[in-house]
Amino acid sequence: MNREQEILSAVQQWLADVVVGLNLCPFARKPMRAGQIRYVISDARSDETLMTDLLAEMERLDLEPAEKLETTLLIVPSHLNRFDDFNQFLDLAEWLIERRGYSGVYQLATFHPDYQFAGTEAEDAENLTNRAPYPILHLIREASIEKVLERYPDPEAIPENNIRRVSALTPEESARLFPYLFQDRSPNRH
Repeated sequence: MNREQEILSAVQQWLADVVVGLNLCPFARKPMRAGQIRYVISDARSDETLMTDLLAEMERLDLEPAEKLETTLLIVPSHLNRFDDFNQFLDLAEWLIERRGYSGVYQLATFHPDYQFAGTEAEDAENLTNRAPYPILHLIREASIEKVLERYPDPEAIPENNIRRVSALTPEESARLFPYLFQDRSPNRH
């Protein structure tokens, strides 16, 4: 298996086992099963290149109906490996969304191997809800979210439910679901 296949396999496994398997996003199962998720591995090694890739993916979503392509996961294995850098980049990504007129059209959800919510400690279980094998920028159609939320009871409870779910994991379950958190993640590992 080459590096690209390994990256894609790790992200698809995370999506199936963690996001859908733990029901962290109750809206992810349907597009995953329908094959409406686009997985894109960015070769970006700079913010500028990643901005170009992000814009290209928004433009791609513009061209495809939601029934065919619901969402995109832009996977960034070679850039923003430090969470602080990733977090800073998000300001640029939001600026791009606004600048290009995509506010209210696309929403960005973010994932990172070292994801840490403000006000938490790195080892706090709630951070697992946004930890993925690689930095990921997830483009979501706002119209699709609005449709789903109209039919979903108590969407405000999702974050608390997710924290309860990941907090209840045993160490063995965590190691199985998040193997990349227990591996050497030094920059030279690949």
